[in-house]
Amino acid sequence: MRIITKDRSFYKTLIALTIPIVLQGIISYAVNFADHLMVGKLGDLAVSGVYMGERFQTILQMFVFGIDAAMLILSAQYWGAKDRDSVKKISAMGIRWSFYVGAVMGVIIALFPRFFTGLLTDDAAVVETAIGYVVFVALSYPFFCASQLLITAMKSVENAKLGFWISFIALFVNIGLNYLFIFGGLGIPAMGATGAGLATLSSRIVEFLIAAVFVFKIDTRLNMKLRDMFVQAPELRRDFLKNGAPVVGGQMVWAVNLVFNAYVMGHLSAAAVTASSITDQLEGFLRVFVFGLSGALGIITSKTVGAGEFEKMKEYARTAEVIFLGVGITASALMYLFHVPFMSLYDVSDEALMHCRQFFNVLFFTFIGTCWQATTLSGLVKSGGDTSFVLKNDSFFVFLVMIPGSLIAIHFGAPAWVIFFVLKIDQILKCFVAVVKVNSFNWMRKLTRTKEA
Repeated sequence: MRIITKDRSFYKTLIALTIPIVLQGIISYAVNFADHLMVGKLGDLAVSGVYMGERFQTILQMFVFGIDAAMLILSAQYWGAKDRDSVKKISAMGIRWSFYVGAVMGVIIALFPRFFTGLLTDDAAVVETAIGYVVFVALSYPFFCASQLLITAMKSVENAKLGFWISFIALFVNIGLNYLFIFGGLGIPAMGATGAGLATLSSRIVEFLIAAVFVFKIDTRLNMKLRDMFVQAPELRRDFLKNGAPVVGGQMVWAVNLVFNAYVMGHLSAAAVTASSITDQLEGFLRVFVFGLSGALGIITSKTVGAGEFEKMKEYARTAEVIFLGVGITASALMYLFHVPFMSLYDVSDEALMHCRQFFNVLFFTFIGTCWQATTLSGLVKSGGDTSFVLKNDSFFVFLVMIPGSLIAIHFGAPAWVIFFVLKIDQILKCFVAVVKVNSFNWMRKLTRTKEA
């Protein structure tokens, strides 16, 4: 068996799917980065407030990305089996459930912003700064959830361009409104961090409207109509719950990890929170490329396994392992080259910059592991049908390694960079698990209900 496949269609499809996914990711990142960069001009307190406020959206995103991933795995397998009707029904379920979750969570957090923000930090000034931002962003949750799943419905049928164009339009809406609401103008008073939240809400509504019009009125590949949203499919619903629950569960475990990260940093200092926010932005930018490639691989994996082409999939998997190792090394090198000029974009304290430099020293090492294990486990193992493995793997490292390890480090008064390292060490340790799991090839499982069956 070849280590590197000579199948040109693999590379062509991988590139064709990766480019629009990465472009969408870059623009989505630019929307969030615009918030951070403009708010960053207001100092440490504003950056810390926005960072804390974003943690609740992170919880929602993890849940939605779980539904997103489960829907994409099943839909892409049915697309590979040439069963468009099942793809429609699965997509409708994912969109409905995601919208309901976003609406409920958004209303609850918007009603009690002070309580939820106070759970993450005991700094009263940070809480006060975050409240206005949290309220507006919470109201954007249902629009965000629905638009993300509409975009995923298109990805499952190999149309990855919709997400790019939606994000492209939202970028200009968000940046323009950010400037207007944060700093004031045209008769609108300066609202600071609260203005960034209002701009986010506005851009999310625009994203949703464009996605809905395209999917229900313009697209001909899936040809989904609004009436399809209300079609019930009990057997497919059982499959979605059975195979999707571990995926959603894995995302929620990771959400617990991210919230715990915010909790730990929130109890160190405002400068440490600011540094964590800044390093997270550069790491997030590089993640766009890595996880865009992984997302494209996941579509290929689900489609290939759904078509029953297991030997071809083994060849693709080995090739992907080599690709992602190279991507990890390259991404870490780029982070090293650009982290200093990136930090100079922020007008923050010397203490925050000191923490930034220390945190980046940790990421230069751990990010290689992130690029390799996270992408292969998601793009191959989870997308190939073994939806429960990532849940078990993440649960072990989050609850038995990172959380107790960081609490021990805090108890003994370890420096902020040591605590940050403990929170990231799983990215290296998981590589040893991933290399065994990926090369066992026992993750290739066909999840479709064939018409013959």
